[in-house]
Amino acid sequence: MVFWIFGYGSLVWNPGFEYDEKLIGYIKDYRRVFDLACIDHRGTPEKPARTCTLDESKGAICWGAAYCVRGGPEKEKKAMEYLERRECEYDSKTLVDFFTEEDSLHPALTGVIVFTSTPDKENNKYYLGPAPLEEMARQIATASGPCGNNREYIFKMEKALHDISHEDDYIIELANEVRKVLGIGGSVPKEKKLPGPSQIPLKSHISPVKIRPLPEAIAAVAADS
Repeated sequence: MVFWIFGYGSLVWNPGFEYDEKLIGYIKDYRRVFDLACIDHRGTPEKPARTCTLDESKGAICWGAAYCVRGGPEKEKKAMEYLERRECEYDSKTLVDFFTEEDSLHPALTGVIVFTSTPDKENNKYYLGPAPLEEMARQIATASGPCGNNREYIFKMEKALHDISHEDDYIIELANEVRKVLGIGGSVPKEKKLPGPSQIPLKSHISPVKIRPLPEAIAAVAADS
């Protein structure tokens, strides 16, 4: 059996598990939002960090990285167990189509796992919900935890998306607001697409792959840490 996992947060630059193949691409009808609390990596229960999850949004696309794990049950189980621990704030798992060609109607992969959070504060204790940009920026600028501070997370995400040549205007705008709070320079204009080729070439020749849903024993992550 083979499984693919889609990363749209820190998994883009720091997967942290053994994988066999990586593709840059996107999923449709989802957008990044910083609406999820992190209390064990870059924040604490008393002062949670804000990390990204996905919000369903018709017509939107979200670029990131898909990772393939193959090589037998033990290897797959080890990777999934790691992801489950790392992505513990995410309570929802969905199988999605993954595309590598812009404006394509035909996915390169189907059945790719993506981890998100239920947008419900009553049923999901980690869901913070949306907030004014300035409020989110102040929270991100000041939160920190065992794995580092929250501001480093958003700056690394901004750079990672630049490195794959698919900047996210929302991330740029929020990162710039965090810089204002911190009183540091280096703002990136929202409308400016930074130059530079993708560091990981797209594999447009791939034939669509059908992937069966995971058995319950190992079913369960991907987004952030």
